[in-house]
Amino acid sequence: MRRVVIIGGGFSGLFAARRLRKSDPNIEITLIDKKQGSDFLPTLPDCLGRGIEPQYLTYDITDMAQRLRFQFINDEVTAVDFYKKEVTLKNRVLSYDFLLIASGSETNFYGNENIQKYAYKLDDANDVRTICRVLKGDAYSAYIIGGGGYTGVEVATNLRCFLGKDKKAGKVVIVERAPSILGPLPEWMKKYVSDNLKVLDVEVFVDSAIEKIDGEKVYVSGARVFDNAVVIWAAGVKTAAFIQNLTVDKNPQGRIKVDEFLRLNENCFAAGDAAFFSYNNAYLRMAMQFSIVEGDLAAKNIINSIKGRKLKKYRPIDMGYIIPMANNRSCGVIMGFNLKGLLPTIFHFIMCVYRSFNWRNKFGIIKGLIKGLIKGDE
Repeated sequence: MRRVVIIGGGFSGLFAARRLRKSDPNIEITLIDKKQGSDFLPTLPDCLGRGIEPQYLTYDITDMAQRLRFQFINDEVTAVDFYKKEVTLKNRVLSYDFLLIASGSETNFYGNENIQKYAYKLDDANDVRTICRVLKGDAYSAYIIGGGGYTGVEVATNLRCFLGKDKKAGKVVIVERAPSILGPLPEWMKKYVSDNLKVLDVEVFVDSAIEKIDGEKVYVSGARVFDNAVVIWAAGVKTAAFIQNLTVDKNPQGRIKVDEFLRLNENCFAAGDAAFFSYNNAYLRMAMQFSIVEGDLAAKNIINSIKGRKLKKYRPIDMGYIIPMANNRSCGVIMGFNLKGLLPTIFHFIMCVYRSFNWRNKFGIIKGLIKGLIKGDE
């Protein structure tokens, strides 16, 4: 019996496990994740401003393991040995015939221990529970978001809506190191988002950095000091520590460069945020749509490898992307069309509900969104 080990219980890992079990009931499948649940990351910021409850954004991996008959190990991977074909965990060592690395990504503090100690991150449902608890407690004079990318913009708009609903005062500030927010995105989108942030009274400091956090005092470059402030860090992500230690080709985030079959070597594949795939002279961004398809295809190619069949090449289809903002003035590109306002917001959440884990979670997201759509334009 062939042993397949999957590292990571996110979109790629779970869809891969599903495909493997449907394709061959005799494969021994082991999925490893340091968390007990799989978190629905695309809607985490909406727990702050729209009223979605974090409990509806997590799914117990044990439930799927029992249903699909695979082994789930709740442990952390510390090393991978490609020569011995072994995965080292904190408490044991596993051997494999085929390995899929689908361990996703996590917040990158870039070695800044001060920010890591005082700032809040947004990696999973537990993180958003903590932030919600903090926001509903003491009132702050300033709410500072480190990073002006997708997540930073979503968090900022949701914070402003949260403060409005709770009738709390306070500045909402985005601090971005680059010359503009939203990095390489088109100028029309940057302008639209910037204009909406102004409407929401969200300040944006570009070419700036959070220099130090001292309790509730935050120092930002340009001699800016914010008293009674809270920081949410959304300035970038990296792959898991065990990937950082692998001597393979990676991009600066630590994503593993894979070939056209999503393969690192003959017995190892990578998918989702852990993989760095080149297509049409560009590398794919991190996105749910790619993670799901990559996990499924990697599983198919593992099956093909076991059965001695020809591997399938990965040909990604980019359906587009959306910057969802909590006052429902979102923007994005869908199937080549530029969209603004409520329509891209609806598209975004239709896909989120569709891709959610089960009916309980879908219903919980819909309930929160109905509340948000009603109140978003008030």
